[in-house]
Amino acid sequence: MAINKLVDLNSLRNAPQLSNSQVKKLLEELEANILDADWITIGIMAPCDIKAIEALKSISKKYSSIKFGNLDSLHADGSVFLKGNQKTGNVFVRSENGLGEGILITCQYDQDAVNSNTFGPLPLDFFSN
Repeated sequence: MAINKLVDLNSLRNAPQLSNSQVKKLLEELEANILDADWITIGIMAPCDIKAIEALKSISKKYSSIKFGNLDSLHADGSVFLKGNQKTGNVFVRSENGLGEGILITCQYDQDAVNSNTFGPLPLDFFSN
């Protein structure tokens, strides 16, 4: 399956390997959505808490307006699901087996009439490039 737009990721359970040109194209599309949103929530499915936290930090490093606190206190054993909320700055992590792997970004809006949109799964190193 060719990955040319964010919508192409919707049916995947695990993030695909992407070429540099695919990352560039998807990042442009994703950034337009992030800039349009009032805030985002981030879900990270990872094989361990360290990889999930690294992925979250890579997003904060790329976007100075997206910050999270208390990352050093996060811990969960085995495969994990991490959720971060840009609006509150809260981050939670829990052990969860049977998940895929990747980053899910949900663009949220203050107006109830505007539906949120989730994009991903993106590779754990997507924002590190």
